Amino acid sequence: MSQAQKIAEIEAEIARTQRNKATEGHLGLLKAKLAKLKREILEQAKSGGKGGGEGFDVSKTGDARVGMIGFPSVGKSTLLNNLTNTFSEVAAYEFTTLTCIPGVVRHKGAKIQLLDLPGIIEGAKDGKGRGKQVIAVGKTCNLILIVLDATRPMTDKIIIERELEGFGIRLNKKPPEINVKKKEKGGIYVTRANPTPKLSDETIATICKEYKMPNADVTLKSNATADDLIDVLEGNRAYIPAIYILNKVDEITMPELEVLSKLPNSIFVSGHNRWNLEGLVEYIWEKLDLFRIYTKPKGLAPDYEEPVVLPRAKCSIESFCNRLHKQIMKEFKYALVWGSSVKHYPQKVGKDHVLHDEDIVQIVKKV
Repeated sequence: MSQAQKIAEIEAEIARTQRNKATEGHLGLLKAKLAKLKREILEQAKSGGKGGGEGFDVSKTGDARVGMIGFPSVGKSTLLNNLTNTFSEVAAYEFTTLTCIPGVVRHKGAKIQLLDLPGIIEGAKDGKGRGKQVIAVGKTCNLILIVLDATRPMTDKIIIERELEGFGIRLNKKPPEINVKKKEKGGIYVTRANPTPKLSDETIATICKEYKMPNADVTLKSNATADDLIDVLEGNRAYIPAIYILNKVDEITMPELEVLSKLPNSIFVSGHNRWNLEGLVEYIWEKLDLFRIYTKPKGLAPDYEEPVVLPRAKCSIESFCNRLHKQIMKEFKYALVWGSSVKHYPQKVGKDHVLHDEDIVQIVKKV
Protein backbone atom coordinates (compact mmCIF):
# COMPACT_ATOMS: atom_id res chain seq x y z
CA MET A 1 0.00 0.00 0.00
CA SER A 2 1.39 3.40 -1.00
CA GLN A 3 1.75 6.30 1.44
CA ALA A 4 -1.04 8.18 -0.36
CA GLN A 5 -3.35 5.19 0.09
CA LYS A 6 -2.42 4.91 3.78
CA ILE A 7 -3.17 8.62 4.25
CA ALA A 8 -6.54 8.27 2.51
CA GLU A 9 -7.39 5.24 4.66
CA ILE A 10 -6.54 7.02 7.92
CA GLU A 11 -8.41 10.19 6.90
CA ALA A 12 -11.47 8.07 6.09
CA GLU A 13 -11.28 6.37 9.50
CA ILE A 14 -10.98 9.73 11.27
CA ALA A 15 -14.01 11.01 9.34
CA ARG A 16 -16.23 8.06 10.31
CA THR A 17 -15.12 7.86 13.97
CA GLN A 18 -17.52 9.51 16.41
CA ARG A 19 -15.89 12.10 18.64
CA ASN A 20 -16.40 11.44 22.32
CA LYS A 21 -14.40 10.62 25.46
CA ALA A 22 -14.19 6.94 24.56
CA THR A 23 -12.66 7.59 21.10
CA GLU A 24 -10.43 10.53 22.07
CA GLY A 25 -7.27 8.41 22.45
CA HIS A 26 -7.92 6.46 19.23
CA LEU A 27 -8.39 9.69 17.26
CA GLY A 28 -5.19 11.09 18.76
CA LEU A 29 -3.31 7.98 17.62
CA LEU A 30 -4.76 8.22 14.10
CA LYS A 31 -3.81 11.91 13.84
CA ALA A 32 -0.27 11.13 14.99
CA LYS A 33 0.09 8.37 12.35
CA LEU A 34 -1.29 10.77 9.72
CA ALA A 35 1.16 13.52 10.66
CA LYS A 36 4.11 11.10 10.45
CA LEU A 37 3.07 9.87 6.99
CA LYS A 38 2.73 13.43 5.68
CA ARG A 39 6.14 14.31 7.10
CA GLU A 40 7.67 11.33 5.29
CA ILE A 41 6.15 12.49 2.01
CA LEU A 42 7.58 15.99 2.48
CA GLU A 43 11.03 14.59 3.33
CA GLN A 44 10.92 12.44 0.19
CA ALA A 45 10.00 15.51 -1.87
CA LYS A 46 13.07 17.32 -0.50
CA SER A 47 15.50 14.45 -1.09
CA GLY A 48 13.96 12.68 -4.07
CA GLY A 49 14.60 15.56 -6.43
CA LYS A 50 11.59 14.96 -8.68
CA GLY A 51 10.03 18.05 -10.11
CA GLY A 52 12.12 20.60 -8.27
CA GLY A 53 11.96 22.83 -11.28
CA GLU A 54 13.73 25.92 -12.45
CA GLY A 55 13.35 28.95 -10.25
CA PHE A 56 12.44 27.22 -6.99
CA ASP A 57 15.89 27.59 -5.42
CA VAL A 58 15.64 31.34 -4.86
CA SER A 59 18.22 32.84 -2.51
CA LYS A 60 16.75 34.73 0.41
CA THR A 61 17.72 38.39 0.15
CA GLY A 62 16.70 41.66 1.75
CA ASP A 63 15.22 42.23 5.19
CA ALA A 64 12.19 39.92 4.86
CA ARG A 65 10.72 37.38 2.45
CA VAL A 66 7.05 37.49 1.42
CA GLY A 67 5.45 34.77 -0.70
CA MET A 68 2.29 35.08 -2.78
CA ILE A 69 0.24 31.88 -2.88
CA GLY A 70 -3.02 31.35 -4.70
CA PHE A 71 -4.84 29.46 -7.39
CA PRO A 72 -3.92 30.03 -11.06
CA SER A 73 -5.10 33.26 -12.69
CA VAL A 74 -5.99 35.20 -9.52
CA GLY A 75 -3.60 38.03 -10.46
CA LYS A 76 -0.38 37.28 -8.54
CA SER A 77 1.86 38.13 -11.49
CA THR A 78 0.10 41.45 -12.08
CA LEU A 79 0.52 42.35 -8.42
CA LEU A 80 4.23 41.46 -8.52
CA ASN A 81 4.77 43.54 -11.64
CA ASN A 82 3.00 46.60 -10.23
CA LEU A 83 4.58 46.36 -6.78
CA THR A 84 8.17 45.64 -7.81
CA ASN A 85 8.53 46.43 -11.53
CA THR A 86 9.68 42.82 -12.01
CA PHE A 87 8.45 41.13 -15.16
CA SER A 88 6.35 38.01 -14.55
CA GLU A 89 4.36 36.80 -17.54
CA VAL A 90 0.70 37.75 -17.29
CA ALA A 91 -2.09 36.19 -19.32
CA ALA A 92 -5.78 35.41 -18.98
CA TYR A 93 -5.25 31.66 -18.84
CA GLU A 94 -4.18 29.30 -16.09
CA PHE A 95 -0.64 28.23 -15.10
CA THR A 96 1.15 31.17 -16.71
CA THR A 97 3.82 31.28 -13.98
CA LEU A 98 5.69 27.97 -13.87
CA THR A 99 8.66 29.06 -11.78
CA CYS A 100 9.24 31.14 -8.66
CA ILE A 101 9.70 34.78 -9.70
CA PRO A 102 11.41 37.11 -7.18
CA GLY A 103 11.08 40.88 -6.92
CA VAL A 104 11.92 43.53 -4.34
CA VAL A 105 9.61 46.04 -2.67
CA ARG A 106 11.39 49.00 -1.06
CA HIS A 107 9.51 50.57 1.82
CA LYS A 108 10.69 52.80 4.69
CA GLY A 109 14.29 51.95 3.97
CA ALA A 110 13.66 48.20 4.03
CA LYS A 111 14.12 45.74 1.16
CA ILE A 112 11.32 43.18 1.11
CA GLN A 113 11.72 40.19 -1.21
CA LEU A 114 8.40 39.33 -2.87
CA LEU A 115 7.99 35.91 -4.49
CA ASP A 116 5.39 35.11 -7.14
CA LEU A 117 4.90 31.37 -6.69
CA PRO A 118 3.24 29.15 -9.31
CA GLY A 119 -0.50 28.76 -8.82
CA ILE A 120 -1.30 25.79 -6.60
CA ILE A 121 -4.18 23.42 -7.21
CA GLU A 122 -6.33 21.32 -4.92
CA GLY A 123 -4.35 18.27 -3.85
CA ALA A 124 -1.02 20.13 -3.80
CA LYS A 125 -0.11 18.63 -0.43
CA ASP A 126 -0.56 15.16 -1.97
CA GLY A 127 1.83 15.89 -4.82
CA LYS A 128 -0.42 17.28 -7.54
CA GLY A 129 1.09 19.96 -9.78
CA ARG A 130 4.09 21.63 -8.16
CA GLY A 131 2.35 21.97 -4.84
CA LYS A 132 5.14 20.45 -2.73
CA GLN A 133 7.73 22.85 -4.13
CA VAL A 134 5.41 25.86 -3.77
CA ILE A 135 4.56 25.05 -0.16
CA ALA A 136 8.20 24.25 0.71
CA VAL A 137 9.19 27.75 -0.45
CA GLY A 138 6.22 29.18 1.45
CA LYS A 139 7.67 27.73 4.67
CA THR A 140 10.76 29.93 4.26
CA CYS A 141 8.71 33.15 4.15
CA ASN A 142 8.25 35.70 6.93
CA LEU A 143 4.77 36.51 5.62
CA ILE A 144 2.39 34.77 3.21
CA LEU A 145 -0.02 36.63 0.94
CA ILE A 146 -3.02 34.46 0.07
CA VAL A 147 -4.20 35.99 -3.20
CA LEU A 148 -7.91 35.36 -3.82
CA ASP A 149 -10.18 36.29 -6.70
CA ALA A 150 -12.80 38.53 -5.06
CA THR A 151 -15.48 37.04 -7.30
CA ARG A 152 -14.97 33.53 -5.76
CA PRO A 153 -12.92 33.99 -2.60
CA MET A 154 -14.26 31.75 0.15
CA THR A 155 -14.10 28.36 -1.59
CA ASP A 156 -10.53 29.05 -2.73
CA LYS A 157 -9.59 30.29 0.76
CA ILE A 158 -10.77 27.07 2.43
CA ILE A 159 -8.92 24.85 -0.06
CA ILE A 160 -5.66 26.82 0.15
CA GLU A 161 -5.73 26.81 3.96
CA ARG A 162 -6.28 23.05 3.92
CA GLU A 163 -3.35 22.53 1.56
CA LEU A 164 -1.02 24.69 3.68
CA GLU A 165 -2.18 23.05 6.92
CA GLY A 166 -1.46 19.66 5.36
CA PHE A 167 2.18 20.63 4.96
CA GLY A 168 2.59 22.09 8.42
CA ILE A 169 2.07 25.80 7.73
CA ARG A 170 -0.02 27.43 10.45
CA LEU A 171 -1.42 30.78 9.32
CA ASN A 172 -1.86 33.62 11.84
CA LYS A 173 -1.30 31.23 14.76
CA LYS A 174 1.21 31.11 17.59
CA PRO A 175 3.09 27.94 18.57
CA PRO A 176 1.24 25.88 21.20
CA GLU A 177 2.32 26.49 24.77
CA ILE A 178 3.41 22.91 25.35
CA ASN A 179 6.77 21.73 26.67
CA VAL A 180 7.79 18.08 26.24
CA LYS A 181 10.94 16.84 27.99
CA LYS A 182 12.02 13.29 27.26
CA LYS A 183 13.36 11.25 30.19
CA GLU A 184 14.77 7.78 30.82
CA LYS A 185 11.99 6.33 32.98
CA GLY A 186 8.84 7.18 34.94
CA GLY A 187 6.24 7.09 32.18
CA ILE A 188 4.30 10.15 31.04
CA TYR A 189 3.87 12.85 33.70
CA VAL A 190 1.49 15.70 32.79
CA THR A 191 1.47 19.17 34.39
CA ARG A 192 -1.38 21.57 33.55
CA ALA A 193 -1.02 25.29 34.15
CA ASN A 194 -4.56 25.75 32.79
CA PRO A 195 -7.57 23.44 32.30
CA THR A 196 -7.26 21.38 29.10
CA PRO A 197 -10.58 19.55 28.63
CA LYS A 198 -9.74 18.71 25.00
CA LEU A 199 -6.66 16.66 25.92
CA SER A 200 -6.70 13.85 28.49
CA ASP A 201 -3.70 12.17 30.11
CA GLU A 202 -4.55 8.95 28.23
CA THR A 203 -4.52 10.73 24.86
CA ILE A 204 -1.22 12.42 25.68
CA ALA A 205 0.34 9.06 26.61
CA THR A 206 -0.99 7.40 23.43
CA ILE A 207 0.41 10.14 21.17
CA CYS A 208 3.79 10.25 22.94
CA LYS A 209 4.18 6.47 22.64
CA GLU A 210 3.46 6.68 18.91
CA TYR A 211 6.46 9.02 18.73
CA LYS A 212 8.64 6.47 20.57
CA MET A 213 8.51 8.56 23.73
CA PRO A 214 7.11 6.34 26.54
CA ASN A 215 8.78 8.47 29.24
CA ALA A 216 8.39 12.25 29.24
CA ASP A 217 7.34 15.28 31.27
CA VAL A 218 4.59 17.17 29.40
CA THR A 219 3.67 20.69 30.52
CA LEU A 220 0.50 22.29 29.13
CA LYS A 221 0.32 26.07 29.58
CA SER A 222 -2.86 26.65 27.56
CA ASN A 223 -6.01 24.82 26.43
CA ALA A 224 -4.23 22.56 23.96
CA THR A 225 -5.62 19.89 21.64
CA ALA A 226 -4.24 16.59 20.31
CA ASP A 227 -3.31 18.42 17.09
CA ASP A 228 -1.29 20.97 19.10
CA LEU A 229 0.65 18.21 20.88
CA ILE A 230 1.36 16.47 17.56
CA ASP A 231 2.61 19.75 16.10
CA VAL A 232 5.06 20.14 19.00
CA LEU A 233 6.29 16.54 18.71
CA GLU A 234 6.69 16.86 14.94
CA GLY A 235 8.83 19.96 15.52
CA ASN A 236 8.68 21.12 11.89
CA ARG A 237 5.66 23.39 11.87
CA ALA A 238 5.94 26.93 10.50
CA TYR A 239 3.86 29.61 12.23
CA ILE A 240 3.58 32.38 9.66
CA PRO A 241 1.45 35.53 9.58
CA ALA A 242 -0.77 35.87 6.52
CA ILE A 243 -2.75 38.50 4.64
CA TYR A 244 -5.72 37.59 2.46
CA ILE A 245 -5.59 39.77 -0.67
CA LEU A 246 -9.00 40.04 -2.31
CA ASN A 247 -7.94 40.95 -5.84
CA LYS A 248 -10.17 42.10 -8.72
CA VAL A 249 -12.33 44.11 -6.32
CA ASP A 250 -13.49 46.17 -9.32
CA GLU A 251 -15.49 43.12 -10.47
CA ILE A 252 -17.77 42.78 -7.41
CA THR A 253 -20.78 44.73 -6.18
CA MET A 254 -20.94 46.93 -3.09
CA PRO A 255 -23.13 44.45 -1.14
CA GLU A 256 -20.59 41.70 -1.90
CA LEU A 257 -17.77 43.98 -0.77
CA GLU A 258 -19.55 44.70 2.52
CA VAL A 259 -19.88 40.97 3.24
CA LEU A 260 -16.26 40.20 2.36
CA SER A 261 -14.96 43.14 4.42
CA LYS A 262 -15.68 41.07 7.55
CA LEU A 263 -12.92 38.59 6.64
CA PRO A 264 -10.07 38.98 9.20
CA ASN A 265 -6.54 39.87 8.02
CA SER A 266 -7.81 40.89 4.59
CA ILE A 267 -7.41 43.80 2.19
CA PHE A 268 -9.13 44.71 -1.11
CA VAL A 269 -7.06 45.58 -4.17
CA SER A 270 -7.23 45.66 -7.95
CA GLY A 271 -3.85 44.73 -9.38
CA HIS A 272 -4.99 45.48 -12.93
CA ASN A 273 -6.21 48.99 -12.03
CA ARG A 274 -3.48 49.55 -9.38
CA TRP A 275 -6.09 50.27 -6.69
CA ASN A 276 -4.98 50.30 -3.05
CA LEU A 277 -1.47 48.95 -3.72
CA GLU A 278 0.05 51.53 -1.36
CA GLY A 279 -2.36 50.34 1.32
CA LEU A 280 -1.25 46.75 0.64
CA VAL A 281 2.44 47.63 1.04
CA GLU A 282 1.69 49.41 4.31
CA TYR A 283 -0.28 46.38 5.56
CA ILE A 284 2.63 44.09 4.61
CA TRP A 285 4.96 46.34 6.63
CA GLU A 286 2.60 46.22 9.61
CA LYS A 287 2.32 42.41 9.50
CA LEU A 288 6.07 41.89 9.17
CA ASP A 289 6.49 43.88 12.41
CA LEU A 290 9.92 45.22 11.52
CA PHE A 291 11.98 47.86 13.35
CA ARG A 292 14.32 50.35 11.67
CA ILE A 293 17.51 51.02 13.60
CA TYR A 294 19.73 53.88 12.43
CA THR A 295 23.51 53.69 12.69
CA LYS A 296 25.54 56.64 13.98
CA PRO A 297 29.30 56.62 13.37
CA LYS A 298 31.30 58.55 15.99
CA GLY A 299 31.34 62.27 15.22
CA LEU A 300 28.89 61.96 12.31
CA ALA A 301 25.14 62.36 11.85
CA PRO A 302 22.91 59.25 11.87
CA ASP A 303 22.38 57.45 8.57
CA TYR A 304 18.63 57.75 7.97
CA GLU A 305 18.83 56.45 4.39
CA GLU A 306 19.95 52.86 5.05
CA PRO A 307 18.54 51.62 8.38
CA VAL A 308 19.34 48.22 9.82
CA VAL A 309 15.99 46.41 9.68
CA LEU A 310 15.23 43.76 12.33
CA PRO A 311 12.12 41.85 13.42
CA ARG A 312 10.64 43.15 16.67
CA ALA A 313 11.20 39.76 18.32
CA LYS A 314 14.95 39.90 17.63
CA CYS A 315 15.79 43.53 18.14
CA SER A 316 18.58 43.48 20.72
CA ILE A 317 21.90 45.28 20.48
CA GLU A 318 23.56 41.89 19.86
CA SER A 319 21.21 41.14 16.93
CA PHE A 320 21.87 44.64 15.57
CA CYS A 321 25.65 44.09 15.72
CA ASN A 322 25.42 40.66 14.11
CA ARG A 323 23.38 42.08 11.25
CA LEU A 324 26.14 44.62 10.59
CA HIS A 325 29.01 42.10 10.87
CA LYS A 326 29.60 38.89 12.86
CA GLN A 327 33.01 40.20 14.01
CA ILE A 328 31.61 43.24 15.86
CA MET A 329 30.50 41.36 19.00
CA LYS A 330 34.05 40.10 19.56
CA GLU A 331 35.20 43.72 19.87
CA PHE A 332 32.03 45.11 21.49
CA LYS A 333 32.41 47.23 24.64
CA TYR A 334 29.05 49.03 24.88
CA ALA A 335 26.57 50.97 22.75
CA LEU A 336 25.18 54.49 22.94
CA VAL A 337 21.47 54.71 22.16
CA TRP A 338 19.15 57.58 21.33
CA GLY A 339 15.43 56.85 21.12
CA SER A 340 12.33 55.59 22.91
CA SER A 341 14.02 52.48 24.31
CA VAL A 342 16.17 54.56 26.71
CA LYS A 343 15.41 57.11 29.43
CA HIS A 344 18.04 59.70 28.52
CA TYR A 345 20.07 60.55 25.38
CA PRO A 346 22.49 59.05 24.78
CA GLN A 347 22.34 56.12 27.19
CA LYS A 348 25.09 53.53 27.57
CA VAL A 349 23.69 50.00 27.15
CA GLY A 350 24.94 46.42 26.88
CA LYS A 351 24.40 43.71 24.27
CA ASP A 352 21.07 42.53 25.78
CA HIS A 353 19.35 45.93 25.55
CA VAL A 354 16.12 45.72 23.50
CA LEU A 355 15.78 48.42 20.86
CA HIS A 356 12.65 50.22 19.63
CA ASP A 357 11.65 51.29 16.14
CA GLU A 358 13.78 54.20 14.84
CA ASP A 359 16.33 54.10 17.67
CA ILE A 360 19.79 55.45 16.85
CA VAL A 361 22.81 53.34 17.84
CA GLN A 362 26.53 54.05 18.07
CA ILE A 363 28.80 51.06 18.80
CA VAL A 364 31.84 51.56 21.01
CA LYS A 365 34.54 48.92 20.61
CA LYS A 366 37.22 47.75 23.02
CA VAL A 367 40.48 49.61 22.68
